[in-house]
Amino acid sequence: MYKRSVPVLLGLMVTMVQGLAQADDSATFTQAQLLHVRSLGPWPPARMADPANRVSGDPRAVELGRRLFRDPRMSPVGYIACVTCHQPDRAFTDRRARAHGLADLPRNTPTLANLRQQRWYGWDGASDSLWLASVRPMLDPREFDGNPTSITRIYERDPDLAACYAAVFGTEPVRDAQETIVNTGKALAAFQETMVTGRTAFDHYRDALLRNDASAMAAYPAPARRGLQLFVGPAGCVTCHRGPNLSDGLFHAVLDPAAARFGDDDGRLGGADRVRAHPMNLLGRFNDDATRANAQAVERLVVRDDMRDRFRTPSLRNVGVTAPYMHDGRHDHLVDALDHGASASGTTLGAAARDDLLAFLGTLTDEHGERRPWNTEPLAPCP
Repeated sequence: MYKRSVPVLLGLMVTMVQGLAQADDSATFTQAQLLHVRSLGPWPPARMADPANRVSGDPRAVELGRRLFRDPRMSPVGYIACVTCHQPDRAFTDRRARAHGLADLPRNTPTLANLRQQRWYGWDGASDSLWLASVRPMLDPREFDGNPTSITRIYERDPDLAACYAAVFGTEPVRDAQETIVNTGKALAAFQETMVTGRTAFDHYRDALLRNDASAMAAYPAPARRGLQLFVGPAGCVTCHRGPNLSDGLFHAVLDPAAARFGDDDGRLGGADRVRAHPMNLLGRFNDDATRANAQAVERLVVRDDMRDRFRTPSLRNVGVTAPYMHDGRHDHLVDALDHGASASGTTLGAAARDDLLAFLGTLTDEHGERRPWNTEPLAPCP
């Protein structure tokens, strides 16, 4: 599913003065701003296999993960599955302020789109791989309340699923309970890697701008152009929301913890402790990368008290359809989150600038998301 530092959401490095308003209809970009615009693409990114997961990109693992993603047997109670909170028709969120599994959780359900672009997983970075992030909910008593034995039992009672597992991993799922739950996480990760959002109106404009295609550029609304200019210029949003995924992947504190609606949350401080201590992190025996180069980040991770209340910068792709916002879901509407960014920096966002930024953010939504394969294709037979 904050203090007073760099704003995290929606260009939360807002440094404009009150009343910053629209200029003319066609935003004029400086060379520095054009470089920033260039850095926000191309999209979609080239596929990256996960060296820590030997079945990353394997179509059989993707199908196994897709089946497991929807399977309520993943929880011993028999009615909680990954899809319970990460609903495909809701951009892999649940539209709740805070997640709810077997109990209420203190954080908002983040989207699962474009996860392969991240280095750390979860609001607090408590996982250093996508497959560990998939294992955590299975074991959390507030979410699935499972254990390695309960996960192994799913395969024991479903020969077809066990055969699918064996085809993917080359071993029987009952041989090693710890390995079985990790492999289950790796299959889920292989599926989640396919959840890449498509091109947006902004992506078309970016490409047209870079090739100086005036006709194609004209299709992009003037308010969105002005909003983009603010985003990469005076508003400073690109400081945190940078790169093709519009996130630096880092952790920032933006609120006084006393203002948190749902109580204190130690954020990255607790997440750093948890990822270092977890037996299934990339330092352990389940890392499939023989070089262990991917384990250096957690190996060198230094836990500092100033990490308290810091949370990972979310991507802004599909931001218009992933409400509510912030780590605790405190803002129901995008405009409120945008105003929060201005307030956090001690400035006031002018009405015209706010409207232009909202127009730009509205062009970051996947044009055909409702027709993506994960929304439309029925489950295929296991191989």
